Amino acid sequence: MIALLIAAVAVVHFAAGVKTRLSTGMTGFDSTWYHGPFAAGFFQSGNTWDLHFIAPQFLAWFYPANGEIFHAIGMLAFDRDVLSPLLNLGWFVGCLVACWCIGRPYKVAPWSLALGAIALSVPALADQAGEARNDIVGIFFLLAGVAIALSAWGGSEGAEKKLGREEGSTGLGPYLVVGLAAGLGAGTKLNFLLPAAVLIIGVGLVGRSWRGSAAALLAGLAGGGYWYFRNLIHTGNPLPWIHHLGPINLPAPEQALGGREAHSVLGYLTDGSVWSSWFLPGLHGSLWLLWPLLLAGGAAGLVLCLVRGMPTQRVVALVGVASALAWLIAPTSASGPDGMPRGFESGLRYLAPALILGLALLPTGVLRSFHPDSGANDRSTFAIRPVWVLGAALALAISIGYPIQRHYLTDRYKAPTFTAPGLNAAFAWSRDIGDARIATTSTRQYPLYGTDLSNEVQYLGIHRPHGGFEAPTSCHQYLQLLNEGNYDYAIATKDRLEPGKPPYPPLAKWLEHAGAKVILKKPPTVVFKLPPNLGPSACS
Repeated sequence: MIALLIAAVAVVHFAAGVKTRLSTGMTGFDSTWYHGPFAAGFFQSGNTWDLHFIAPQFLAWFYPANGEIFHAIGMLAFDRDVLSPLLNLGWFVGCLVACWCIGRPYKVAPWSLALGAIALSVPALADQAGEARNDIVGIFFLLAGVAIALSAWGGSEGAEKKLGREEGSTGLGPYLVVGLAAGLGAGTKLNFLLPAAVLIIGVGLVGRSWRGSAAALLAGLAGGGYWYFRNLIHTGNPLPWIHHLGPINLPAPEQALGGREAHSVLGYLTDGSVWSSWFLPGLHGSLWLLWPLLLAGGAAGLVLCLVRGMPTQRVVALVGVASALAWLIAPTSASGPDGMPRGFESGLRYLAPALILGLALLPTGVLRSFHPDSGANDRSTFAIRPVWVLGAALALAISIGYPIQRHYLTDRYKAPTFTAPGLNAAFAWSRDIGDARIATTSTRQYPLYGTDLSNEVQYLGIHRPHGGFEAPTSCHQYLQLLNEGNYDYAIATKDRLEPGKPPYPPLAKWLEHAGAKVILKKPPTVVFKLPPNLGPSACS
């Protein structure tokens, strides 16, 4: 009962964040930078194969996009994004159910649920509520894969022995579903690629079944391989961020990543000043005051399962270790100027999968260490209730979503305050614009799609070899792109006001000289109505 109460508090806490976004629209940076535009692009075109070019930062158009597919499906259902702020609440509830299922074969489901609920509620994941961010989506698929593996083969030594040796007792079904869940996670976000690979390979090796290994691998490719295959065809490289594989040069766009300067946590591990000025305050801010206890519990869960667990427990513990390693070496885990990792605190969300999995596994590891003969893998306990819980959560989301649809659309980006004043005004203006082609120089662009998502929005950029995309640097380049794109409106803007620098970008002056009509002007943004043709004389 206490575990269910803790889980309920976690759901209410997450739902409070969702309610806020139902009053404003999705305002998070990543939601308005690429999650929302990808989903809207899929919705408008039905095309997931072509690259959707956005602001040239981090080669984001190569990101896997399973999470955005779900938003696009919601848009197709309602011709609006009314479901988008609610989707992550469903994934959150799914994560809780997966935590319960991780502990169920060992009869410690309430403990796994309670500890998982606590880990899922850390401030590092607060920005998932009501947004299109996909960390919670990947976490769900990873936890689901682990839960299915443990439910199929965990809990008792007898059940573990069935893994691979008595294939007929379980068939290939568990391998397929575990592989599919892992693949869906890898196809959601890059940092799940390594733990997904470890889960698929680990289950195959422990099972000593080539048929099971092949089934898991094929299911994993079906769940997440599409996006990497797309990158391979477009660039010759499934991971275009990697330019070298040892002495071998790989095809990749020849351009800077943009955004914050890339640094990993690994590179700062021995830097005492960074620890005192950035890491310790960041851990306190993103993992609460009790962050040492949370990290110690998560690490203990992984270590106990690795050292004292049965084979399947060791595999899923290695999945957690792989998740932590992916965070440790990620070039954005401590991004920012050298010695000033401003991105560390927000980057702790990449550590969250390992923390959640470690805490959910902790009760199973403790049980195995101190009561090695316990756990009968009783599948009858709580066997059907997760389905009922998910069904109830879905019904609740629909019952809440239907009456708030008009309320949400009325307030959506009506009076935004989350970015620069000029961009806020442009986003409010675009609410009532429909079926228009809009060119922009803003990194945030999702609100420009309009309330009915009928505007075609495109960041102005020049295509380069191997899928590269860079911002223009001259007046002639800008005007040529605008003429070729047959745009109705152009938004010339900076992303922020910079003291001591001109309030507007050079494009604003060039468009005024070319005869474009100013319909909104507020630093650092100018919105123009474009004439049929922009003459090159404006550049002289």
